[in-house]
Amino acid sequence: MEGFISTLNSIVWSPALIYLCLGAGLFYSILTRFAQVRHFKEMCKLMLNNNESDKGISSFQALAVSLSGRVGVGNIAGVAAAIGFGGPGAVFWMWVVAFLGASTAYVESTLGQLYKVEENGQYRGGPAYYFERCLGWRWLGILFAISAIIGCGIFLPGVQANAVGNAITQVFGEGTAVVTSFGEVGSNKLIGLAFILIILAFIIFGGIKRIANFTQIVVPFMALGYIVLALIVVFLNLDRVPAIFGLIFSDAFTAQAGFGAAIGWGVKRGIYSNEAGQGTGPHAAAAAEVDHPAQQGLVQAFSVYVDTLFVCTATALMILITGQYNVQTEDFNAVTGAGTMILQNIDASTVVASPAFTQMALHSVFGQFGQVFAGIAIFFFAFTTILAYYYITETNVAYLNRILNNKLPNLLFKLILMFMVAYGTVNSAGYIWNIGDLGVGIMAWVNVVGILVIFFMYKPTMRCLRDYEEQKKNGGPVTFDPVKLGIKNATFWENRLEQQQKEQK
Repeated sequence: MEGFISTLNSIVWSPALIYLCLGAGLFYSILTRFAQVRHFKEMCKLMLNNNESDKGISSFQALAVSLSGRVGVGNIAGVAAAIGFGGPGAVFWMWVVAFLGASTAYVESTLGQLYKVEENGQYRGGPAYYFERCLGWRWLGILFAISAIIGCGIFLPGVQANAVGNAITQVFGEGTAVVTSFGEVGSNKLIGLAFILIILAFIIFGGIKRIANFTQIVVPFMALGYIVLALIVVFLNLDRVPAIFGLIFSDAFTAQAGFGAAIGWGVKRGIYSNEAGQGTGPHAAAAAEVDHPAQQGLVQAFSVYVDTLFVCTATALMILITGQYNVQTEDFNAVTGAGTMILQNIDASTVVASPAFTQMALHSVFGQFGQVFAGIAIFFFAFTTILAYYYITETNVAYLNRILNNKLPNLLFKLILMFMVAYGTVNSAGYIWNIGDLGVGIMAWVNVVGILVIFFMYKPTMRCLRDYEEQKKNGGPVTFDPVKLGIKNATFWENRLEQQQKEQK
């Protein structure tokens, strides 16, 4: 099975997808005249919008929900894997993905807002909705919904849950060995799993409001604490910082692990981490209560910066400054010695695709406190990401339910996700990262191709951006009229404008 998953993963993550994601980001950056730079101040202002309603959440809450999906194990273990397999130069390509991906995030999240619907008293939207309503291609909407349910509901939770289980062991120890159907598992991990499942059930059965209220507190707190600790490491080693940045930039093009490995792992882990182009961000963006679709698009573009340029860079600098990393080929076997160890600074048996590099970096500076803090950070980053995956799964199940008209699948996938969390928590990492990559790749293929088709056929996001910029320039109140812009099937916004006009009379 592991061999099959690896083969399938290599097909999905072929160079075609890597360059498609980079190309789409560059394409939209040029078309929006680098809105991710021009509107940086506006992004920060919009991020603090606290407008919410019974049906929708605020922009900040939507940012927190989407960040809970973006800021996860990918920021810790993912960065370690990028460096371990692609060398320090992979960090540069993660930055490139973030910069270009911010424009992709604007496009997909604006589409999520533009074509959202109101269902059962709450806002829903995402790629499945905008493929159907903009292109009229229900089959593509169904394809994305199925891929998102498989990816976010089945494949990806195991990656995050595995990190949660390891974090519990790291902080509290293994405890007494207990024989289970999954093999021997430490009692502390089982106690932790029971606690996780209880809290997870309480939150996910409470809907998007409960998820948003939880993530808006936890995500900023943990991300800020993590970045502060990273800054301490940087300031304690200021003399090494110029050389580290020089290493990142030089290795990006004359890579230790080869140029293909550097760009491949940098892009793969960049997309896995910040999710730009993956199609997951638009789900939270659609739930936001805003005055104009472009507003939440810009907020979600900012979330890519937070994820990669702040949190991922913090991880990379800690690892590289402390020298707690190895660089190896993907086929390197620590037991047999087969494969190639390109650079060895630490024990060759250290698992590359894990948080180990980050944990060792923190431990080398802060001792046991650093080790414990890393475990706590991993726990919260991973747990909030699981919540985001659940919401994405729920939204796509709801989309398919409009066709199937059956309420049982929603309950079924709550239980499946909880089972996958249990499975991932008590199992060793194994090929769980490959399964996660497969889920990301499938969604990215469908979404990136779909939003490019939407652009060439209708250009709705460009019309939205120009309209928003003109209204801001004129200084008037911001409103949105899709019919005036020639945008069809944005029925939520048509009905909203009609209601506002009635109230003004």
